[in-house]
Amino acid sequence: MHRLAHALSAPADSTLVSARAIVHGVEAVCDPLGSLYLPETRTLVVSDLHLEKGAAFARRGMMLPPYDTLATLRVLEAAISRHDPKLVISLGDNFHDRVGSVAMPETFRHMIAAMAMGREWIWINGNHDPDGACCLPGISLDEFRHAGLIFRHEPSRGEAAGEIAGHLHPAATVVRREKSVRRACFATDGTRMLMPAFGVTTGGLDLRHRAMTGLFDRARLVAHMLGRDRIYSVRFTNLIA
Repeated sequence: MHRLAHALSAPADSTLVSARAIVHGVEAVCDPLGSLYLPETRTLVVSDLHLEKGAAFARRGMMLPPYDTLATLRVLEAAISRHDPKLVISLGDNFHDRVGSVAMPETFRHMIAAMAMGREWIWINGNHDPDGACCLPGISLDEFRHAGLIFRHEPSRGEAAGEIAGHLHPAATVVRREKSVRRACFATDGTRMLMPAFGVTTGGLDLRHRAMTGLFDRARLVAHMLGRDRIYSVRFTNLIA
């Protein structure tokens, strides 16, 4: 929850240290808040917000802390304040289920509307929310091509130059001070990138998991791991299983 702590204390916190990456020739900034920023086009990208996850579980009789949507939106507010983008792209699984965007309380709709004021907003459809975002600013698409890149929810199999995707919630583990540390991460080999899940109650899938097989050139793969106040960039060959 360190991302939320930064969001609440200083929305445009200058102490956060980002990392730069090049994806298919496009400069990208990996932010410790979990967003990706493309400075040339002033585009902010987030993935897998899973808004209203607590409400989705409650509808099934399973209780989670009911603060996930508010917490995730607070972090998103901080990322937008930090970068002031012209365009925001949310890479699918924006809501945890098909009911989420319809049933979301007005308070949260107002928060999103305030963030979207004066900006373009693209909601990419995900497997959790294939019907799009209901009654919110922006438009819903299955994929979006922009600035030489292609934005979609699920990564395609095989070569996909310029693809920015989510869905798999990449994470990586390193040894630091004789302890193993596991963190969500941006994963890129320079050809494509997988985004970390932005939702505060989402888990992660290790880069060595079989679902990641074939997505990257592992000799060039780098995990940009979300630390408490910075991004730690680690080559795949230096990660532990």
